[in-house]
Amino acid sequence: MKTVAVVDYGMGNLRSVTQAVLHAAHGLPIEVVWARTPAEVMAAQRVVLPGQGAMRDCMQELRDSGMYAAVVHAADHKPLLGVCVGMQMLLEHSEEQDTPSLGLIPGYVRKFVLAGRHQPDGSRYKVPHMGWNTVEQGADRGHIHPVWADIPDQSHFYFVHSYYAAPSDLRHSAGQTLYGEAFCSAVARDNIFATQFHPEKSAQHGLTLYRNFLRWNP
Repeated sequence: MKTVAVVDYGMGNLRSVTQAVLHAAHGLPIEVVWARTPAEVMAAQRVVLPGQGAMRDCMQELRDSGMYAAVVHAADHKPLLGVCVGMQMLLEHSEEQDTPSLGLIPGYVRKFVLAGRHQPDGSRYKVPHMGWNTVEQGADRGHIHPVWADIPDQSHFYFVHSYYAAPSDLRHSAGQTLYGEAFCSAVARDNIFATQFHPEKSAQHGLTLYRNFLRWNP
């Protein structure tokens, strides 16, 4: 029995994420652990890093909880899935409160600048970007990432965010979404895959993505 650890460092919608991963793991030889200690993260074969709230608070809680080193180790040694701010934390730096982050994927986190701009229906763009939007499955090193298996291109997922990831190397972009302009909504590098949207709030396509992650062998 292999384990997947959902990292509890004091930030993020842990209950919803854990329930979704449990649902996706049904029938698979996988135990889902709500990981509250670095040892549980280190012992797991896969890791899910959720995030919600301000970037500075998330990074501070990651350090204060003792989870920082365990997450960095996981990113180098086992499949890791980042969700929402858990994706943004993987990059080098965020404009939100001028916050250094994990630096596991080269690039920066930018704030939406959409003031005064209008959507095709005439309404103003709002920040945060909130609600359902489509994701174009971008090429990761020249191919569609296996975590997208059985999910049609341009499927809808649920977003809530005011900042977005801007990877320096476009090969690390595994998906993009249009909101005012195209932005990166999924990143991938080696054994890391991460999404700006919330799979746990995205109905069947979100559950399929979680299940694909549980089966993925990078």
